[in-house]
Amino acid sequence: QVQLVESGGGLVQAGGSLRLSCAASGRAFSEYSMGWFRQAPGKAREFVGGFNWRGSSTFADSMKGRLTISRDNPKNTVYLQMNSLKPEGTAVYYCAVLNLAYAPARRDEVAYEYWGQGTQVTVSS
Repeated sequence: QVQLVESGGGLVQAGGSLRLSCAASGRAFSEYSMGWFRQAPGKAREFVGGFNWRGSSTFADSMKGRLTISRDNPKNTVYLQMNSLKPEGTAVYYCAVLNLAYAPARRDEVAYEYWGQGTQVTVSS
């Protein structure tokens, strides 16, 4: 059974940093790209960034320069480092696994097969 578990969320002041983790179990994911999404209250879920299976990253335009995504394949874990956080970054953050191996991360959530339960990030002003 494939399972994704996010952690690392919490309350942070504007301008602060957080590192989210996404631990995958059930199978190896080194050949799959991963995505990070977020959903703020009353809003649709949106793409934050993705880690391609080859090792490169892609980010939402609004967050470029403030994010780093990395992966530890032996631990089957993906990390999202967020810096200079803003109050509008308050949301539940989700990680997801792309539904196709050896393909780049996508910005549309329908391309992802497995999802974590999410971790809450709250940025105070």
